[in-house]
Amino acid sequence: MENAITVKNLTKKYEGFQLDHISFQIPMGSIVGLIGENGAGKSTVIRTILGLAPADEGEIEILGHNVKTGGKESGWREQIGVVFDECNFPHSLKVKNVQSMMDKVYHTWNNGKFAAYLNRFELPADKKVKDLSKGMKMKLSIAAALSHDSRILILDEATNGLDPVVRSEILDIFREFIEDGQHSVFISSHITSDIEKIADYIMLIHKGKLLFTESKDELLYNYTIVRCTKEQAELIPEDMIVGAEHNTFETNVLIKDKERFKESKLYQDDERGKENRFILDRASIEDILLYIVKSKSN
Repeated sequence: MENAITVKNLTKKYEGFQLDHISFQIPMGSIVGLIGENGAGKSTVIRTILGLAPADEGEIEILGHNVKTGGKESGWREQIGVVFDECNFPHSLKVKNVQSMMDKVYHTWNNGKFAAYLNRFELPADKKVKDLSKGMKMKLSIAAALSHDSRILILDEATNGLDPVVRSEILDIFREFIEDGQHSVFISSHITSDIEKIADYIMLIHKGKLLFTESKDELLYNYTIVRCTKEQAELIPEDMIVGAEHNTFETNVLIKDKERFKESKLYQDDERGKENRFILDRASIEDILLYIVKSKSN
């Protein structure tokens, strides 16, 4: 399968922080969600692959083109739509005049497509950017990102601060964008419920290190939370345990191989009724993030 983005051994050093030899791929026709706690390196990854911050080491390809900050070849960049967590249009600009500005930036700008998105998003054409709500500003940014020849959407915390109705509407747009298999979305967010709804693959970054890139469906199938006693938790094979929480009444253990767990002594004894019954609970993407980050911090 063709990759929209390929990153190999990406390293970016700042004082007190480093992206540490990160490698990943964004398959064409997919939505990939980048999750991690604040300060984990999500925005640094995006800024570096876009060439906004030059990499210290590593290789970056977008749509088969090497990303070099300041490089002369730039036509392929028209195929990248970028949305950050703030609307960067001049505050005094009217919504309807955004197209006049963008038409001078992108050779592939499509006024008809932009007008259609303004209508779909119910954006008031005569309002100034400064008078729009946060949700409307984000819709405007997304409308602009989709109104040139974009094959890849790259979004950095773009749904933060939006109400659930607006977020749901925007997530639907992202699903539509990739339906033909020729477009991709790379989105970072700390709203893991949004990532869980739309992503095909999940990337988890922690303190500048990429811990995994996995299929979302496989993550949600393989990871599960065992709610049991402390004594029962001690029977779970250690190499299956991702993290654990202990309180007065029970121990909660996140494991990463549900099928293998069913072969363990704890599960077999429970099936035969030899022990007090435990509970297996579905692990959400947020659960997986929290347990892993806590285990790495301890």
